[in-house]
Amino acid sequence: MDKFDPLPKRVEELASITVDSAFKVHSTLGPGLLESVYEICLVHELKHRGMRVERQVAVPFVYDTVRFDIGFRLDILVEEQLIVELKAVETMMPLFDAQLLTYLKLTGHRLGLLINFNVPLIKDGIRRIIL
Repeated sequence: MDKFDPLPKRVEELASITVDSAFKVHSTLGPGLLESVYEICLVHELKHRGMRVERQVAVPFVYDTVRFDIGFRLDILVEEQLIVELKAVETMMPLFDAQLLTYLKLTGHRLGLLINFNVPLIKDGIRRIIL
């Protein structure tokens, strides 16, 4: 698969459901809470919508032919296809984009959502990163 190939329809559907769920969580809770609160509520909302969701998924990596099972954790993995990284920060940093891009490379997934809940309008806190 080439990086210029369109994303599978199912991945786009998962992203849409996840964004809609993030809107609901944000409209209910608003900004100003801890990232972990948003994570728990977003996972609940996604499961309520029938999604298979995992939290804090370990991502192994290989360095110099040695496999390491420590260090990296995805905040949320939706249907084993979409990575969702959450933040609750005042200012988004380029490091957050790099982190998600690294997770995409390590897992072989093509789409990730970076969602910052500490914004007045959630639409301003959502970034799509495609590999």
